[in-house]
Amino acid sequence: MSSSIVKITRYFLFLSVIMVYVSLSAQELKPIKLPEPQTGIGKPLMEALKLRQTSRSFNLKPLSVQDLSNLLWAADGINRPDDGKRTAPSAMNWQEIGIYVVLADGAYLYDVKTNLLNPVTAGDLREKCGSQDFVKSAPLNLVYVADMSKVTSKNEDDRTLYTAADCGFIAQNVYLYCASQNLAVVVRGSVDRGNLAGALKLKPEQKIILAQTVGFKP
Repeated sequence: MSSSIVKITRYFLFLSVIMVYVSLSAQELKPIKLPEPQTGIGKPLMEALKLRQTSRSFNLKPLSVQDLSNLLWAADGINRPDDGKRTAPSAMNWQEIGIYVVLADGAYLYDVKTNLLNPVTAGDLREKCGSQDFVKSAPLNLVYVADMSKVTSKNEDDRTLYTAADCGFIAQNVYLYCASQNLAVVVRGSVDRGNLAGALKLKPEQKIILAQTVGFKP
């Protein structure tokens, strides 16, 4: 075997090892334990309402884990520990809306009870979260998913109405938190739901309602 062939063989072996390592590393997405939310921060409600607005321009700087904890608690965290009630109202207390947190390194599901981000899938899925250009580079996309198995109403119109309303309450909480903390935010319906559902490994009974992009202002 010539030296050139040996070199080429070694190169492809080396490349294969690197690819396996990268693949294994991508699979090692770890749960993120969020710190306790800082519930004493922020602007007064009336000022936050005055400042609430939609923005489609974002700084690429990632949010800290403390930022994530505060934001997710404001969105739909537990504010009454005795009975597990949330910051956002929920029809019949179904609590059917799950918040998927899509970051540059992968997608996570917010576990409200443990204040944990549980890994869903590794890799950058941000571009799958919407059709607008800013979605793929903004630091955070939230995807609101209704678990229809938790919705006990048999009336299809009611099921659609109540899950949409419950999602809207959460999205507005995020808007107010962002206004309070001087963050940029936009809620969006332009999502390829089938493609994103596959990427997030959703079950047939899970339905994507809306997505919401959050980040620092440019």
